[in-house]
Amino acid sequence: MNPLDGLEPLIAPAAISWWPPAPGWWSLPLLLGLLAWGIWYGWRRRTRKVDAKPELPLDPLRQSALEELARLPKPYDGAPAGPWLQEINGLLKRLCRMHYPGDQSHTLSGRAWLAYLDNRCPAAGLTRWMILVEGAYRPQCKLDDKAISSLYQSVETWIRKHV
Repeated sequence: MNPLDGLEPLIAPAAISWWPPAPGWWSLPLLLGLLAWGIWYGWRRRTRKVDAKPELPLDPLRQSALEELARLPKPYDGAPAGPWLQEINGLLKRLCRMHYPGDQSHTLSGRAWLAYLDNRCPAAGLTRWMILVEGAYRPQCKLDDKAISSLYQSVETWIRKHV
């Protein structure tokens, strides 16, 4: 006699219906929707160009200095640059004398003057413009158009952003 013969016959499983689903099934579409929205929002935020720091309105002293800088005639087309460089240097000295009266910055000259300007605003990079302090003393100092616009841009940056 076989010991397996005494066993009951197998019970066929009942058909498992698809309804009612397991508890909490409705949370799956909600979670998938939230995940899709989060991915879209993160992508949109990362690709959007956002200014790190909006530019604040300038105080009247800086604004008038920028207007004076814009009025200075630039020495394009081979015109002597000495007077223009003297005017820019004078403008920067006046601005420093008003903003930093205790520093005695108006007594500085040469590399010390440019280093002082760069300490106040490194973004302008005025130490590379030695022509700013030497150009007024060179006979027939001339600058090409690219150098004129670059120096103008550096001085404008310094006026806008100096500490």
